[in-house]
Amino acid sequence: MDCQKHLFSLHPDVHYLNNAYKGPLLKSGEQAAIHALQRGRNPSDMNIGHFFDLVEEVRTLYGKLVNCNASQVAIVPSTSYGFASALNNVKPKTNGKAITIEDEFPSDFFAIKKWCDTHDNKLEIIGPGTDDRNNIADSWNEKILNSINESTSVVIISSVHWANGINFNLKSIGSKCKEMGAIFIVDGTQSVGSQTMDVQAFNINVLVTAAYKWLLGPYSLCLVYLDDNFNNGTPLEESWMNRTNARDFSNLANYDPNYQPNAARYNMGESSNFILMPIAKEGLRQILNWNTEEIQSYATNLSKPLFDFLNANNKSFSNHLFSLPMPKNINREKLHENLRKRNIILSQRGESLRVSVNIYNDENDIASLIEAIKLAM
Repeated sequence: MDCQKHLFSLHPDVHYLNNAYKGPLLKSGEQAAIHALQRGRNPSDMNIGHFFDLVEEVRTLYGKLVNCNASQVAIVPSTSYGFASALNNVKPKTNGKAITIEDEFPSDFFAIKKWCDTHDNKLEIIGPGTDDRNNIADSWNEKILNSINESTSVVIISSVHWANGINFNLKSIGSKCKEMGAIFIVDGTQSVGSQTMDVQAFNINVLVTAAYKWLLGPYSLCLVYLDDNFNNGTPLEESWMNRTNARDFSNLANYDPNYQPNAARYNMGESSNFILMPIAKEGLRQILNWNTEEIQSYATNLSKPLFDFLNANNKSFSNHLFSLPMPKNINREKLHENLRKRNIILSQRGESLRVSVNIYNDENDIASLIEAIKLAM
């Protein structure tokens, strides 16, 4: 794969290495949103299909990306909404526990903490078993697996750690959860769209993905896979659009108590958001066209010179999102000044720099970062 910067409207003088903060919109996404705004000038041009058809297209595209049927995908406004929808329908085990990881994203942590408090389950927070950067993923995954037992009600983790890019072994964790009868909830926000995700192979019960990062979609939109355990659950709200007679506008006052099948019952109200949905469609369509294996390969090749320069091992980390170990002799104040002068945009998480690359980045972005680090040593 070649660099795809031409499909975006990024500033030509900015080195944007911060997709994990927010992904840029595609030019096609911009145009789709503009077209939707223009259509809103004349509601007389809209029909019933505009309320439902694009939602179904987005559900189908996301299903293709994560290997599930469109019927198992819900449209919600945020990850916190997705977690709440799922956990609202998870039954606790008596004297049970829930498991999450150390320094998990706040929305994930607060959701499972509230569930534990409500259901008198213990919350077990698993940290890494070693400080050795080269083996931290292996030791952390081992600790998680050893903690899952018959008393585990639910495990909720990110697929890739949002702060440092550490990869979690979803296949092994999902298999252990299935064996122990635990619900496996995954926050895929920092990997879905850049890494291959397979909810069937990984035995994931719930996959929650915010659209505005690696899906190259809009803010305030989140896609959620919910497996058959949730087909008859109770949604957070009672939207008219989630009823089986929703397309019959002339008969809506004949109140239908039946929800649409499977995950559609969890859709947020006004899920047909006429501006956001076209952007989401374009992001998903383009990612499927690229193929996540190709995206990950591109990120691997792009990042290699950076790791070679720092003499660092990337074994424990994803190739699209990772934390950089700074040399001991680095002048951090000088480094931050160098980054500012060169318009290098990334994130600081703790003592490390968090770098996240995507298919719009090129060798010049990486070379500029290497130079900024080198001049601060």
